[in-house]
Amino acid sequence: MSKITFMGAGSTVFAKNVLGDVMLTEALQGFELALYDINEERLRDSERLLNSMRQSLGSQCTVKAYTDRKAALKGAKYVINAIQVGGYDPCTITDFEIPKKYGLRQTIADTLGIGGVFRNLRTIPVMLDFAKDMQEVCPDAWFFNYTNPMAVLTNVMNTVGGIKTVGLCHSVQTCVSGLFDALGMDQDGLKTKIAGINHMAWLLEVSRDGVDLYPEIKRRAAEKQKETHHDMVRYELMQRFGYYVTESSEHSAEYHPYFIKKNYPELIERFNIPLDEYPRRCIEQIKGWSDMREKLFASQHIEHVRSLEYASYMLEAMETNKPYKIGGNVMNTGLITNLPSEACVEVPCLVDASGITPTYVGDLPPQLAALNRTNINTQLLTIEAAVTGKKEHIYHAAMLDPHTAAELSMDDIVAMCDDLIEAHGNWLPAYK
Repeated sequence: MSKITFMGAGSTVFAKNVLGDVMLTEALQGFELALYDINEERLRDSERLLNSMRQSLGSQCTVKAYTDRKAALKGAKYVINAIQVGGYDPCTITDFEIPKKYGLRQTIADTLGIGGVFRNLRTIPVMLDFAKDMQEVCPDAWFFNYTNPMAVLTNVMNTVGGIKTVGLCHSVQTCVSGLFDALGMDQDGLKTKIAGINHMAWLLEVSRDGVDLYPEIKRRAAEKQKETHHDMVRYELMQRFGYYVTESSEHSAEYHPYFIKKNYPELIERFNIPLDEYPRRCIEQIKGWSDMREKLFASQHIEHVRSLEYASYMLEAMETNKPYKIGGNVMNTGLITNLPSEACVEVPCLVDASGITPTYVGDLPPQLAALNRTNINTQLLTIEAAVTGKKEHIYHAAMLDPHTAAELSMDDIVAMCDDLIEAHGNWLPAYK
């Protein structure tokens, strides 16, 4: 029996969506859906829910929970990863509260910035443990990574872990529809092209019948900036740098040095920036889970409509050899020619029975490549810190982060990193 292993299956709602999609896919019937999580209570919740869904949908897949990681991975053809190391309490709280003492504010802190650096540092060792197990029990499996920080973790699994890995994110899928919905524009017959890095990929082309739609997009966006809305940072970046970016304004506000500035507090209101947004979401999700859990388990018949998540469509393409196009995170093997070859980039990819084939993009517009490189610098130094175990590279990563460097002195950056290392304690390996 072929096997799909879901790491972090205690993320019950996400596991329900992705594996529910698998259950509805004809080419994937008969697969074992292997669930693994270190939280046994949440693992059993997911097992129970997915078995109920399997019966409701009449799926021929089987569902099995594992508390032994290597057993869960053994013989897997595909591995889907959705772990979060350290959780909201204590690690996300630490990522926000210690920088706040230094006057450094964040919105999401799960990808770049000081929060993203430390999320990487506690996640990379766990991911490399996965890679070690996979090399032993399923060396040919494809690893679908949904966990942030996307670019760094996907990079590490490919280059250090030696595992065939692709990073998958929602931002490419929702970029164009979100923009056109907000601006009241017709989405029929669009031709689009998106490439860059994760959370900072660019809508490079958007046209209909050979007509460039950017002039109209920018005209409407400029009008919309006269009112308060949720996407003001991205519209401002588009007006200044020429292109729309894939990831949300709350994320984008902390990837650049222009928006969250203690000496310009009026920018927070002007661009409607939700400081401390991710902790708020975590608290709401934790509160909402118990109610959602009761409703899910009270239902005798669990419905599911196949979602837009890439995973099931990619698995279907690999199993049937019917090609499917994604925006995937892969190593930059000459794909974007003015970004470093060591970087993980987000480009259009073709998926079929031969695997995942990224497409050539060439040069990005120079200002976009320059913005990407500011984030890549911190990504690569974070990997250097994790691989070498040298504390100095943590400092380098933080000092090269655009938002952190724009707000703090080098002395404060080093002191803040030391405080974060101490506060994280056993969540981090020892650094020399």
